[in-house]
Amino acid sequence: MYWFNGRYLSDSLQRLNHLLRDHRRNEVFPINARLFDLLYVLSARLETARPIEIISGYRSPATNAMLAAHSDQVAKTSLHTFGMAVDIRVPGRELKDVYKTALNLRAGGVGYYPVSNFVHVDVGRVRTWWGS
Repeated sequence: MYWFNGRYLSDSLQRLNHLLRDHRRNEVFPINARLFDLLYVLSARLETARPIEIISGYRSPATNAMLAAHSDQVAKTSLHTFGMAVDIRVPGRELKDVYKTALNLRAGGVGYYPVSNFVHVDVGRVRTWWGS
């Protein structure tokens, strides 16, 4: 629980920030709380009690630059580096259904990566794209 009685719970947010840290550099960064709200609503709309799998959360600028140097599918100014994006899977749900449901929320960007088997969601401007 990260929200109670009309407010975000600081201790819970700190634990979530640690969970979504850049694991390559072990750097923790404050994740935008709207991203947790988005994941909560997405989970409810998908009608699943199973945990959402986070493929990638926060990325330090150094990690993002390294990944961008090896792939044209990593944005040089990725919202991951601002704590505003995650790449996810939802066990028991088809990837295309996760993508369509996230799109319908119109809460930010949604990228579909069927070959890599994840959906990107963020709390930036509303937009969509397909990757591999």
